Amino acid sequence: MLSATIAAQPAAATALRRRCPLRPRQPLCAPIGTAATRQWMATARLSVTNALANLSVESASAAPPKLSFPILVNSCTGKMGKAVAEAAVSAGLQLVPVSFSAMEVPDGKIEVCDREICIHDPSESEKILPSIVKEYPDLIVVDYTVPDAVNANAELYCKLGLPFVMGTTGGNRQLLHKTVHDANIYAVISPQMGKQVVAFLAAMEIMSEKFPGAFSGYKLEVMESHQATKLDISGTAKAVISCFQKLGVSFDMNEVKQVRDPEEQVTLVGVPEEHLGGHAFHMYHLTSPDGTVSFEFQHNVCGRSIYAEGTVDAAMFLYTKIKSGASKKLYDMIDVLREGNMR
Repeated sequence: MLSATIAAQPAAATALRRRCPLRPRQPLCAPIGTAATRQWMATARLSVTNALANLSVESASAAPPKLSFPILVNSCTGKMGKAVAEAAVSAGLQLVPVSFSAMEVPDGKIEVCDREICIHDPSESEKILPSIVKEYPDLIVVDYTVPDAVNANAELYCKLGLPFVMGTTGGNRQLLHKTVHDANIYAVISPQMGKQVVAFLAAMEIMSEKFPGAFSGYKLEVMESHQATKLDISGTAKAVISCFQKLGVSFDMNEVKQVRDPEEQVTLVGVPEEHLGGHAFHMYHLTSPDGTVSFEFQHNVCGRSIYAEGTVDAAMFLYTKIKSGASKKLYDMIDVLREGNMR
């Protein structure tokens, strides 16, 4: 388990950084010595290629259609919600001038891309949303609120027949899916909205399904660093850990090392200071039972644009599914990737 007292133990921190540094590695330069090895690597590459081909991109060559529909971002007062609102306007979508937040703002309004958004308390959402639905019949809601509000918000969206994209992590995910399924509402639910990170998750899913137990007996260490305002364990980390568990690794979610201290994020994790307020650095380190073999998976994201753009793509995907009358109604970001019509 990664030490929870790294900041107080410099020697331990140094050892961890030497053993599993989070900085990009230098490329391996040693030549491959035999034809047999080269042949094995070619076969391995072919196997991975064939596995990934099962994700068949249905419309990769088609240009994404130009769409315009109303989108309500709940909540625009948060940094992630505001980033999504800006991305939606940039994509030509109609940003509904209403949002909900417990955060007090001057005059109850904020400005997003020269548009004035009226902010209401979440307690008023059930009273206000029905009139919004009538005014904007093709409305899609994007949720970036707080983990404690996930299930209550989803229940309200379903009660009003509102299709939605759930970008907020946390909450009772099993109950969330059941709520949407029982209400028969169109929705995209994903712990991760960054398209490239989702592609990595898809590859992990393929590996866990094709090679169950491949890492049996291995020890897993997980460290994830996010801005101090993120309260819960990363949904992406949970999804990756679930894949490793299918691969035979024994791991408890309580063992995740959550880094939220800015000083530790800079000195231990290597987060640029200008991105302390918005980043996602993940490291997964596997060690064989005898300690002679190790694997490391890492993805580092600075800023929020990757998630904002992916969320808008998810909303566009959902809109096209609604208009086509698709029989399937509950989707995730892998479904969005498969569709291929992304900007």
